[in-house]
Amino acid sequence: MKKMIPWMTAAGLICLFASAIVSDARGRSKGDGSISWERCLRQKNDFYAGDEAVRIADNVLLYQRDTGGWQKNTDMARVLSDKDKAALRKAKQKEDSTLDNGATQTQMRYLARVYYATGLERFKRAFIKAVDYLLEAQYDNGGWPQYYPLRSNDSYSNHITFNDGAMIGAMSVLRDIASKKPPYTFVDEDRRRRAQKAVQKGIECILNCQITIDGSRTAWCQQHDEKTLESCPARIYEKISICSGESIGIVRFLMGIDEPSPEVIRAVQSAIAWFDRVKLTGIRQINKPDKSLEKGYDKIIVKDSDAPPTWARFYQLGTNRPIFCGRDGVVKYSLAEIEHERRTGYRWYGNAPASLLSRDYPTWRKKRAIKKDVLKK
Repeated sequence: MKKMIPWMTAAGLICLFASAIVSDARGRSKGDGSISWERCLRQKNDFYAGDEAVRIADNVLLYQRDTGGWQKNTDMARVLSDKDKAALRKAKQKEDSTLDNGATQTQMRYLARVYYATGLERFKRAFIKAVDYLLEAQYDNGGWPQYYPLRSNDSYSNHITFNDGAMIGAMSVLRDIASKKPPYTFVDEDRRRRAQKAVQKGIECILNCQITIDGSRTAWCQQHDEKTLESCPARIYEKISICSGESIGIVRFLMGIDEPSPEVIRAVQSAIAWFDRVKLTGIRQINKPDKSLEKGYDKIIVKDSDAPPTWARFYQLGTNRPIFCGRDGVVKYSLAEIEHERRTGYRWYGNAPASLLSRDYPTWRKKRAIKKDVLKK
């Protein structure tokens, strides 16, 4: 039985990650010369053995909760005062650890790099504690919730969460551990075996969650029920649907399996075929200047025969029709029908699947010697 905690509001957690710090083009915070957290995993190898890397890693240890995980949307690279450090030590018992928005997996990857470069045992201990957190947080069916410990009055965060790369992020770290990929070679054999088992269970969960319509597999929803595996809504404007963005990461993870089973191959092929079927042509999303509006512009869709293919974020189950929704919770069928705040404050279209179809899929077929090409007309 998973441990439950009372629901808490997200008022203190909605600070955007990118706006937590002000960075110049080199990824350094203006004013104090420190490396920004958003670029901590993008440094050259020699950085991780240096004083600045160790300073940030010690911050990460302070931010780590007693559960073993971390909260989200936090600049863990900023210079901390003694008062800040004291407050963080008092906050360690908070049960707000999450996989959302890159939390926990990012801290784990950073600690692993610093330990690999320095050999400082405190970073290894914190990493191992986080491994145990991920293993404990996994459902018996192989999925991961958005938050763990679970929240007793918040079913949304208890759902199996593909949104924002939550589950795939956890599985990616565990897969690197299981495969003894540097810098994770220091993990003990018992945890390595458990990580491998957890990844396999996760893959089975992914396959079981793939949405089937009229006998044909498609892709995935942002979240799935932790018991039934059925597609679930998230926030009021995120309805049950087939979600293009989240499905990209899932497909790429499945493509990374060294010896894919027939079931994995079928899942990838089916999802690729679905992406190809639902691509939108002849339209382009633009930002139209409009000083009368709060943001000074509007997002509109225009016809453009030269526009590259694009994809909607959400597709209606059964029809593959793009759907949109504002804060009234009512499904609409065009971007223009929802209020300006949601129209401009959310990513409703994107072209990320294009590289999945044109680059990743052909490379995967060649590498795995898969003859069938679902994109061949």
